[in-house]
Amino acid sequence: MTDTPAGQIRVLIADDHVTVREGLTAIVGRQPDMVVVAEAATGRDAADLWRQHRPDVVLLDLRMPVLDGVGAMIEIRQIDPSARIVVLTTFDTDHEISRAIKAGARGYLMKDAQREDLLDCIRRVHAGETCIPSLLVAKLAAAVSSEELTGREMHVLTLLAQGKGNKEIGLSLHISETTVKSHLRSIFTKLNVLSRTEAIAVASRRGLVQL
Repeated sequence: MTDTPAGQIRVLIADDHVTVREGLTAIVGRQPDMVVVAEAATGRDAADLWRQHRPDVVLLDLRMPVLDGVGAMIEIRQIDPSARIVVLTTFDTDHEISRAIKAGARGYLMKDAQREDLLDCIRRVHAGETCIPSLLVAKLAAAVSSEELTGREMHVLTLLAQGKGNKEIGLSLHISETTVKSHLRSIFTKLNVLSRTEAIAVASRRGLVQL
């Protein structure tokens, strides 16, 4: 474990983009009450370095090679359920936010956040608070309040997003066109939309499908 002056917040930074990682290290390192104890380029490294250094706060990207951010969080929190983790990402779909919060993130910020907001979030999470911007909280609330799609509905939605018609979807899933239409009606109701195009747009925004 790295020796640091008493009172400093020990931070682990995990991001697969070296320029982002170096920039964050420089910003955090300039703060008199913070010190960067390790840098990770993969989720696997993040989990391993956490075990080695036991930092006070982790700044963690979601999309990383070998092991993604959620996977790293789950590993870390299996060792220490009270681990303080801040997600710093470019992804703001309610699906991504929900996955991160369920995995134990205490903070969730976008990479275009102001420097002061980032530093404030680190301090707040270190103090035991939760730091999630109100706009992202609203997205998360919308996701929680909406009905979840069934596995079959997700299959239909995925094929719909691929541009397939009802007949093609039916052939792919070995179901009738009538059943496909029934699933689509249910999907439209749950997503609160009126058309196929709107369903795809909402599903993409929520992170349910990749376009």
